[in-house]
Amino acid sequence: MRRPAITFALFLLISCVLLSCGVFLWRPTAEEWQPEVGPATRLAGPQRSPCVDSNPLRSAFFGDLHVHTRHSMDARSRDMLGSPDDAYRFARGEAIGFGPFDALGRGQRKGRLERPLDFAAVTDHAEWIGEVNLCSKPGSKSYDSESCRAYRGEIESKPLLPGLKFAGRMTGIIGIRDRRSDVCGPGSAWCRESLLDAWQSTQKATERWNDTTSACRFTAFHGWEHSYSVNQSKVHRNVIFRNASVPEIPISSLEAPEAIDLWDRLDALCTNVGTGCEVLTIPHNPNVSNGRLFEITWARESAEEQRRQASVRARIERLVEVMQIKGESECKNGLWGVLGAEDELCTFEKLRDHGADRPDDCEGKIGSGALRGKGCQSRVDFARYALVEGLREEERIGINPFQFGLIGSTDTHNASPGDVEEYSFMGCCANKDATVAARLSLEPAFAGAGNVMRNPGGLMGVWAEENSRDALFDAMKRRETFATSGPRISPRFFGGWDLPADLCERGDLVEAGYAKGVPMGGVLPAATQSGRAPAFVASVARDPGAPGQPGGQLDRLQIIKAWADDDGNFHQAVHDVAGRLAGATSREPASVDLRTCEPQGYGHDTLCAVWTDPDFDPSRKAVYYARVVENPSCRWSWRECLAIPEAERPESCRDANVPRTIQERAWTSPIWVSERGARGGHQ
Repeated sequence: MRRPAITFALFLLISCVLLSCGVFLWRPTAEEWQPEVGPATRLAGPQRSPCVDSNPLRSAFFGDLHVHTRHSMDARSRDMLGSPDDAYRFARGEAIGFGPFDALGRGQRKGRLERPLDFAAVTDHAEWIGEVNLCSKPGSKSYDSESCRAYRGEIESKPLLPGLKFAGRMTGIIGIRDRRSDVCGPGSAWCRESLLDAWQSTQKATERWNDTTSACRFTAFHGWEHSYSVNQSKVHRNVIFRNASVPEIPISSLEAPEAIDLWDRLDALCTNVGTGCEVLTIPHNPNVSNGRLFEITWARESAEEQRRQASVRARIERLVEVMQIKGESECKNGLWGVLGAEDELCTFEKLRDHGADRPDDCEGKIGSGALRGKGCQSRVDFARYALVEGLREEERIGINPFQFGLIGSTDTHNASPGDVEEYSFMGCCANKDATVAARLSLEPAFAGAGNVMRNPGGLMGVWAEENSRDALFDAMKRRETFATSGPRISPRFFGGWDLPADLCERGDLVEAGYAKGVPMGGVLPAATQSGRAPAFVASVARDPGAPGQPGGQLDRLQIIKAWADDDGNFHQAVHDVAGRLAGATSREPASVDLRTCEPQGYGHDTLCAVWTDPDFDPSRKAVYYARVVENPSCRWSWRECLAIPEAERPESCRDANVPRTIQERAWTSPIWVSERGARGGHQ
């Protein structure tokens, strides 16, 4: 056999670089990779029939806007062969194959959703799609190159780096200073052509599955992931479009690394071209960003430029993903500069918070290395405190750049959107966790955590008039969204100055909420009369569940308030407003039988409360959101452990740091209350 072009020393160097960063460390500079990108084009003719089912008071729709297929370099290098069509097929409730895949590309495990999703988007990593497509398609211009053979695993990496075959394969398509010429061709032209081909293929799949009939059964959105991993910190965003008017090719972090670079290009190629193109970007995994995802990056610019960048972010970045397979990013106890009582529910699915390697606190600074489980963790790595940082920035420059709603999604790398059930989790990441032993592994992997510390991911809920692109996208823009840890819990949340105290007993809660206040995601203007405090109504219905798998009953409903003081401290207050801990009717907590996973104890099917802030200060901005939690249930990992004879169970089944039970939950988007005389934020 010919000696591979990649020498041992170079192979080792690149592999070590990749391992140290969690794959996406090296990148060409903006000058080295600047592919020509055509702007979004105008859509031709009517796009859909009017929906038969339309509710002016809005219905809850559930979906997943974070889905990877075989076009993503990390999924394909683990031999994941699921296509965009497979992803949409799965979202609609049809069965697809899961890895390992045989020589004919057939998945050796089958899976399907018991309940189809209402909407989804394929969001493959924009970086290296061209290379992945070239190296995976027999007959392509570079399929037989040494680099592509290395990427496909035909040049064995194991003798060089035992146990690290995944990283070794990545070196096949990633160079040191530029794109590999034997893959991308002269001037990287082949990679641009291949990227365009893959992007057009994904667009065609998205259009095929988007239901434009009057039934409006399913909505498919166009999108991609912008995957910037500076200094081994994860600063990733999903890019979601209103309709089929999209840029010619995806904009990646290779040519537009910083967030403002991405937003300015999206404005130039989408928003400002007059074709009906509209776009939102949705950050995810702030929990592994070392404080970078919500860093005030414009602080050294001129006052005018600071306001411009903050305004652009407030306009385009309306949502943040707080729940997915790599952990929850709502809150954390004990963080620097955060005052208030400990929140017992802030320990939920913390990817980096286990064992002896818990991260230090960034204490207001920026760190690095989170993708390897290294470096500090910042208070703004969690949505609750990033919201407060937005209030503080609004005081400084008059614009709140972090006025975002909350969503969940999966980040599946199995082309399996919405696969969130704890009782049937099939893994998240192709062959990386295709077996029970791999899923229950404690061996350090992403962010230094074992696979067992991952979870099935979350879902996004949207309150919209109908299941169409326009209605759902409008709801995203106004932030009338909520996140769940997987169940289809459906919370409502309104705030106002004149909400009736008996709203929960009346039949017009939703009508009154819209008429007399603002829904989740809204900004409540300052009161016109002094001495008044805002009232909030939160109501929620449990997930009804699937046939044979009833949803969990509800434990409690909470309203969470957060604000900043004049000394820069962040404050939080958690109020139990309905359910087990509310008032004098508190009950003993429900539990779960760890031998059978059967629930035990009392719970609720619905919860509702009207709550007025007893500590309201009209001179200070504040943000409020609702959180609802289910009764305890068995975590996916403990269910897997129970299926294994006790004597054969792996170490993770005995590890005290691996929870056996969880409390599934949902979070509404916030409501912001402006201070009296405030300039106000971006609406």
